[in-house]
Amino acid sequence: MNHTDDNYIFELPMKVRDYEVDAEGIVNNANYLHYLEVTRHEFCEWAGLSFARMHADGIYPVLSRVEIDYKHPLGLGQSMVSKLKLTRKGPLFVFIQDIFTPEGLPVVRARVEVACLENGRLTRGEVLARAFSRFLQ
Repeated sequence: MNHTDDNYIFELPMKVRDYEVDAEGIVNNANYLHYLEVTRHEFCEWAGLSFARMHADGIYPVLSRVEIDYKHPLGLGQSMVSKLKLTRKGPLFVFIQDIFTPEGLPVVRARVEVACLENGRLTRGEVLARAFSRFLQ
């Protein structure tokens, strides 16, 4: 995964909640997927494309692939900043997502590929492409 630059287009501060940690007091690995998803959803709303509107229009962005590297664990009450950038690979929307501590230490690095279903059929995602056009790198 290439994360050498920092041309992020969106960032979301978050905090670890008590039910997200395991017996060792660190965030359970599956919760990082939730953090990444929340960031994508908030980005979509910020970009003017709410999931409620997409649902009403029969548009469903669905995960095709997730590649994630865990770099540094977070613990109860710790803050983080989730950042993303967006590219395209054919019909797929590729979210490069990184989570950092407030000090800039990498926590998670991820590449998330999203396909688009419209009315139950796989498409090239032109509706999403139009909504994201000013953000695509």
